[in-house]
This record gives sequence, C-alpha cells and structure tokens, in this order.
Amino acid sequence: MEYSNGIYYSATDFYKKIFGQKVYKIALDAGCTCPNRDGTKGWSGCIFCSQSGSGDFAGSRKLSISAQVQDAKELVSSKIKTKGASYIAYFQNFTSTYGDEDILFQKYREALSCEGVSGLSVATRPDCLSDSMIKKLAQLSESNFVSIELGLQTSNDKTAEIINRKYKTEEYSDCVKRIKTICPEIHVVTHIIFGLPGENEKEMLDSVLYAVSRGTDGIKITVLHVLKNTVLEKQYSDGKVRCLEKNEYFELIGKALKIIPAEIVIHRLTGDGAKKILIAPLWTANKKDVLNSMKDYFLQNGIVQGIRSNPELIQTS
Repeated sequence: MEYSNGIYYSATDFYKKIFGQKVYKIALDAGCTCPNRDGTKGWSGCIFCSQSGSGDFAGSRKLSISAQVQDAKELVSSKIKTKGASYIAYFQNFTSTYGDEDILFQKYREALSCEGVSGLSVATRPDCLSDSMIKKLAQLSESNFVSIELGLQTSNDKTAEIINRKYKTEEYSDCVKRIKTICPEIHVVTHIIFGLPGENEKEMLDSVLYAVSRGTDGIKITVLHVLKNTVLEKQYSDGKVRCLEKNEYFELIGKALKIIPAEIVIHRLTGDGAKKILIAPLWTANKKDVLNSMKDYFLQNGIVQGIRSNPELIQTS
C-alpha cells in the first residue's frame, strides 16, 4: 500500500477521471428520518446533528426530487456561470436509506433521470443499509456512478457513546464488507469528525486508519461544528466542550494526509455549517478563506509536497 506522503488524490481529480470534467454535488432530501430520532434507537440524534439532519444545504422535502434537482442546478449555475455542467445527486440529510426501499429506489432513479445528473451519492448509517438496498444500488451502478457515504465519525466506541451515535463501530466494518462483497464498483466514502469531545490526536488519526483498513475508497473529514438547537450547543455553552482552533485543525489534517494511502480519494478536508445556525468555531464560516489558509499552512510548514487540485469546493452540501 503506497502512502501519499502529503500528495493527495482530490475529489476533483477523481471525478474528472470518471466523467472527463468537473462535477458538482447537489444536495437532495429523500424525506427520511433516522433511527436515532424516531425512537427506534433514540430520540435526540447525534449531539452535533442539526434539526435538518446535517442537511442544511439540501432541497426541500416538500418538492419532488426532480424539482429539488432543478432548484439545486440553478443555484450552482448562479455561482459558476457555466453551461453544460455535470452533477451528482447527493441524498444528504438524515439517513437516506432508512424507509421504504422501493420508494427510495424510485427517488434515486428519478434523480438519475434528470438532465445533467451523472451519478448518485447516498448518505446513510452503517446500521441502516440492508443487503437488499445494496443490491438495488448495485443495479443502478451498472449504468451510473454510485457512491455510498457512511457516517462513521469516530472508530472509538467510547466516543461514539458520548456523541450518542447509537451503533457499534464493528457495524461500520461489517457494512463496508457487505458493500464490497455485493458490488465492489460502488464507491464507499467515510465521514470522520476531528475534535469530538474527549478525543486526542491519536484517537482522531486512528479513526482515519480504521476506515482505510476496512476498505473505504474515499474519506471526508471535517472539524466538529456547534450548531444551534443541538445537544452539543448546551454542552458548549456549559463549557464542557471546546472546539479546535484553525491551526490546530490544520496540523491534524496535515498528519492525516500523510497516513492516507495515495489511492484513497479525499472528498473533503473541511466543512461549513450553515452560517445562520453556526455557533462555533466561527473561523469555519468562510469556507474559501479556510481552504486558502489551509493550503498556505501546508506549504509553509512542509506538510504537503504538492497539491494536485483542491477537493470539490463548489457544492450545495
């Protein structure tokens, strides 16, 4: 296994290799909830999860999938000023495989049928992805790019209890194994959060290594955000939780890049909570500035030998 030594495989490069052009992700709402919210496993969700189920940039579930796609395309077009763009339909918020599988499958197909949509990405929990749903997604992957995004956040089960994740880490491992057994062509992306309550540097980097060792194809990393109307907001207000400083986070990201194999796609190195509900850390509010500062930090500190291109920046997610 070849390690990147600081030169990472960006999402932009990955998508260009597959589609021959830059691709933009558009966030959609499948109308799902979460077993950690409907009482199946819990009621309050993970402590950091917003009222929209971490889909603050997703479309309105009151609209059809086709209408959500159209609205999202218009939003992206207003930012990039280009015609003929290609998109990935990203079912982002809550648990997008949690519900009637036949109905959800039709929503995925509807998104893929929209003009300009070149692929599908479905965000979910490892404990909410059945073999039958994997087979449905495998069917779509026969003629489309398909990605499954799994919310691991941490490989430490003690931390998982603190954040109220409500599933064991071994369920993530089992899920990746089942995906790869049923359909190796599906691109698996793992979400990891740096700065979770009580975690030290080793534990954060261990989560990266764990995801890599279990066969993830891509990684998304973000810093812990404190958002309004979450359990984390109360803990932060009470002084029980602190947020990472900018350079502290950059240093952690630099160390993570050096242990991630060169073939693993880096889909995200930072995230931005919706400004209207962001409480902390406020340095994350301007994503463009954060990315430019991160690049400068890497180069000034010799953390990376080179950057092929930035990860996918223009997203509605």
